[in-house]
Amino acid sequence: MPSLPLVAGVAVLAISAGGAVTASGAGATALTSTGGSLDAAGSIGTTAGQALSRRGAVVSRDHTRDSGGEETDPELIALAEKQVAEREAKLSEMRQAAEKQAAKIKENKWVLPLGSYQITATFGQYGLWASYHTGLDFNANSGDKIIAVANGTVTQTGYDGAYGNKTVVTLDDGTEIWYCHQTAIYVAVGDRVNGGEVIGTVGATGNVTGSHLHLEVRPGGGGPVDPFQAFVEHGIVP
Repeated sequence: MPSLPLVAGVAVLAISAGGAVTASGAGATALTSTGGSLDAAGSIGTTAGQALSRRGAVVSRDHTRDSGGEETDPELIALAEKQVAEREAKLSEMRQAAEKQAAKIKENKWVLPLGSYQITATFGQYGLWASYHTGLDFNANSGDKIIAVANGTVTQTGYDGAYGNKTVVTLDDGTEIWYCHQTAIYVAVGDRVNGGEVIGTVGATGNVTGSHLHLEVRPGGGGPVDPFQAFVEHGIVP
């Protein structure tokens, strides 16, 4: 008597080939020996057919499969491209703003007024002065070049008593820088000067005990403030 797996295999092969399976004789008797009236071969054939039917629904994975379901929506593409363009525009705007700010900082950064010097008196000291020292003294040799510390316009030149030969440069923000005790003055009122430009030479004119540059910082043309602190605030330490 054929075993049940063998009969099932024959039935599956028969179904897949399009044929019909008929159980009869001893085989049928054996398959129905449990007392039921179910046609075993027919049942197996039905099950196999259902399995093959489900198999037929499996999507093929070869190169000929339909890719229509994988296409991207044109509206989504357009939206993504728009977002990328907006992001690039924003980044460009930020870069331009950063470059503009960097240029502004560079333009307004102060420089030292002398190439070689020693600090001999600081703001607020008492001593040789009538009350207290109103500036910062840079000891140097007569004839050493004095450099404008920042961009501005020359608003005063000439001899001014205890200050000796003096040049006043008013910066773009209204701050006045006084360069005192000069031997020579190279600029005139109304001249535009830039930070780093030579405007005169160190001397010993006015009330002094030796050659040096007395420098004062007067915001808005008012009273003097500590030049050392002003230099630090503008990115340089004397």
